[in-house]
Amino acid sequence: MPAELPSKETLPHLIRRALAEPRAEVLVERVAGTWTALSSERLLERVEHTACAIRDLGLQHGDRVALIAHDCVDWVICDFATFFAGCVVVPIYPTQALDHTEYILKHSDAKLLFVDSHETIARLHDARMQLPPVVVFESEGDDSLAAFERRGAAIREAHPDLPERYEAELDPDELAVLIYTSGTTGVPKGVMLSHDNLGFDAQSSLEYGLQEFHKGADVLSVLPYSHIYEHTMIYIYLLAGMRYNICHDPNDLVEDLRAVRPTVMTAVPRIFDRVLAGVKGQALKAGGLQAKLVPWALAVGREYMRQEVFGSGASVLAKLQYGLAKRLVLDKVRARLGLDRATNLLSGSAALHVDVAMTFLGMGVPIMQGYGLTETSPVVSTSREGDNRFGAVGKAIPGCEIKIAPDGEILVRGRNVMHGYYLEPESTAEAIVDGWFHTGDIGEIDANGYLRITDRKKEVFKTATGKYVAPSRVESAIKRSMFVAQAMVIGDGRPHPAALVCPNWDLLRVELKLPQLTPDELAQRDDVRDFVTTEVRRRTSDLASYEQIRRVIVIAREFSVENGELSPAMKIKRRVVEDRYRDVINRAYSVDLHEHSHA
Repeated sequence: MPAELPSKETLPHLIRRALAEPRAEVLVERVAGTWTALSSERLLERVEHTACAIRDLGLQHGDRVALIAHDCVDWVICDFATFFAGCVVVPIYPTQALDHTEYILKHSDAKLLFVDSHETIARLHDARMQLPPVVVFESEGDDSLAAFERRGAAIREAHPDLPERYEAELDPDELAVLIYTSGTTGVPKGVMLSHDNLGFDAQSSLEYGLQEFHKGADVLSVLPYSHIYEHTMIYIYLLAGMRYNICHDPNDLVEDLRAVRPTVMTAVPRIFDRVLAGVKGQALKAGGLQAKLVPWALAVGREYMRQEVFGSGASVLAKLQYGLAKRLVLDKVRARLGLDRATNLLSGSAALHVDVAMTFLGMGVPIMQGYGLTETSPVVSTSREGDNRFGAVGKAIPGCEIKIAPDGEILVRGRNVMHGYYLEPESTAEAIVDGWFHTGDIGEIDANGYLRITDRKKEVFKTATGKYVAPSRVESAIKRSMFVAQAMVIGDGRPHPAALVCPNWDLLRVELKLPQLTPDELAQRDDVRDFVTTEVRRRTSDLASYEQIRRVIVIAREFSVENGELSPAMKIKRRVVEDRYRDVINRAYSVDLHEHSHA
């Protein structure tokens, strides 16, 4: 029998239901260096006080409330309070380009703005933005969140039924979140997600793929709440009754992992890549036996799991080597990373290379992949424990349909699909045709119903030889190298693919014993270019001949959000990068096949 789908409800109703059973530790974060918990009772109390204060400012049902802040408990409080006040949340990345931030605030017609600090306000004022009333998390003055909550508490004391009255105005099908896409191809689009879009997606995902989530277990949150992936995961973790530990800064991830020792963590491939690069890098810097033993053990674990998962079983030699690697290194690395209690890690938002998945599995930590988009709230499909096909992104969650169009594009239909793009009826009509949302991703569904993603429809390019190349597939292969920080593959209309590569300079300095020069100076050196070129070609040697990299352009600095080369979701803005490096790219393609260029 098909699974019973969740009933429609508003997000305040879902949140109250998830917190109905009193819990002493719901949200946990570092405060002055100490992990400090917030109870379910106190969480609801703060949310209701803040909701009353929002409406007391004069905001009406359906008005927009913007949030610009790094992950913290206060972010969650203000997010929930906006729903409880009958208003609409507009999450904005704190790293968002200023022109995009200004566009979102104006386009959404935000009536109130929550920010984390006065530094954030100063940054916005420097850009001469016209801002709505502002409430500041880290302030101690009249503009502080604490003062705002006290104001709301007094209002609620005088009118105890106000929160329930605001909630009674809500309908599950009305707008809850207006979240803007990352703008990789132009100005951001406002994705309209209803209470039911998000509530349905959270409950269906939890019921199908995340049944191993246990009440009271620890989860570590590392992705920004402005990203729809983590925004929806909040509801999933609350419904599961888990203890939700918040990592304020991804740079503190390893330290927080060791402190929390989570059973579950949601992340994106870039984080997993960097964790492995960090492990190898620390071993390399330590030198001696460790510099050889750690990379050997990780490689042994990866190969053992490859044979177990994709072959007919590991060979006797592989088993013996794996047993030794596990005792000497892998178990210790897992514990040192704070993953000794992890039952699985969740990966989404981009393709995860199978080598990374096999390396983590070799350490005893399976990574389960899922698939989704901002426009689908976001989860479309997910893997699950005991039914995890590596290389696939699981099966469709109950109530969500997937089909493949004749040109290979993935189409999605269900209660998780957005209501449309705000004030853009033409874009909405192009994206949703006969009820099916056109994802822009290319993929396939195998005989057992598992979905596999091959690339973005608009990013696949055609070389001069007539071969189609999926750049993300090649980039994923290149980034297996711990010496590569970032890579972008190009080649549309060219005779073959090339790659812009920014090395991991810290590790490269150790490996090549380089002098203390700047990245710009290092990128000019022949030994650096030769090493990076060899590394890239080695990593792509198992791809089809037409996918293999013939040109490597070494760039000195990583792509960044601040420089406009990455979206806030850390996706490369390909057109921006190609335009910025156009002259260097043209020179690279003009030299002899056996040479390479640099920037």
